[in-house]
Amino acid sequence: MSELTTEQMTAANLRRYWLATASSLILAASIGSANSAVAASGEDGRPTLWIELGSQLERVDGGQNLFMPPFSDSIVEAGFESPAVAQTPPRYAFGGEVKLTLTPEGTDWVAFVAVRYGRSNGKKHMHEQRAVETQFMVLGNPFTATQQLASDSKTQENESHEVLDFQAGKDVGLGLFGRGTFSVISGGIRFAEFTSKSKDDLIARPEYGFIPKVFFGIPFVTSTRYDYHGIAQNERSFRGIGPSLAWDASLPVGGSEDGGFSFDWGINAAVLFGRQKSAGHHQTTAYHYTQKYGPQRRPRYVPAYTPKSANHDRSRSVVVPNIGGFAGISLRWSNAKVSLGYRGDFFFSAMDGGVDTRVSKDRDFYGPFASIAVGL
Repeated sequence: MSELTTEQMTAANLRRYWLATASSLILAASIGSANSAVAASGEDGRPTLWIELGSQLERVDGGQNLFMPPFSDSIVEAGFESPAVAQTPPRYAFGGEVKLTLTPEGTDWVAFVAVRYGRSNGKKHMHEQRAVETQFMVLGNPFTATQQLASDSKTQENESHEVLDFQAGKDVGLGLFGRGTFSVISGGIRFAEFTSKSKDDLIARPEYGFIPKVFFGIPFVTSTRYDYHGIAQNERSFRGIGPSLAWDASLPVGGSEDGGFSFDWGINAAVLFGRQKSAGHHQTTAYHYTQKYGPQRRPRYVPAYTPKSANHDRSRSVVVPNIGGFAGISLRWSNAKVSLGYRGDFFFSAMDGGVDTRVSKDRDFYGPFASIAVGL
């Protein structure tokens, strides 16, 4: 697992360098193009460089199987909540996006670099306990025995995702639905990385029993119960890169040439070639508790069975299809816009969500977004 963490840190540094380099090149080229256009025509014309900043609230689906040790059924049968309730991952991830778009003066070509990042963190602690009393007779004498039953589940979930796009395309929609309309078909490269970490700690005392006995004519009660403990740690990741295609379009629905509203939409598709990893450890222990000759005697714990543990460390090359799209509305000016919309991105069989065996899981992101763009 330490190797996986080191590789993720190295990849993160490379991505930052890659993005910084590409952004610098686009910015330098756009400034040069804008200065040339101004010198040649004396007019600013349409913005050459658009800088867009945004944020999104995304629902995250898929990722991993739950850690359900053998004693999970006993917890439910005892009337407590299932450990699966505590292991429900965070429903939403919050993140941001940056997009730089270059539109050289006098051409219909468009180039852009965009990065989207999101993450979610969650902790849950679910504790339940209750006292159970049992009454019975021993040699005509009434006895009341009490046992404390309990269930305790702690879970920590961390998830992050990054999507990086380099695209170049052509505006094929000028004049299609009137002035101000654009329809850009582009192709390029998409890089994506998803990571998730989870820690689970389950403690349960779901079973009990009382055994009435007589010793030399003296009645007493022997109490028994089982104490269970299960722990699990898992790290999962996918990192891939591949060709992508996209279609982005915008249609004015009101206003004038200097500003107004527009309806925006787009679709995208990619095929990512990469590596899927999963590493983890889980262990379950059980102890049998016996307390003899009344409550004044010290209890005795003995292992109910040999502790059961397992480790896994899997790595596999995979091909991940990706499709997505968005729809929204923008308030536009000649050199700025504010956008609101809804977006979804779906990556099929991207994650290994299994515990002891590999299980392919989709990783989907969808939800509302908002952005502000400024043209230079």
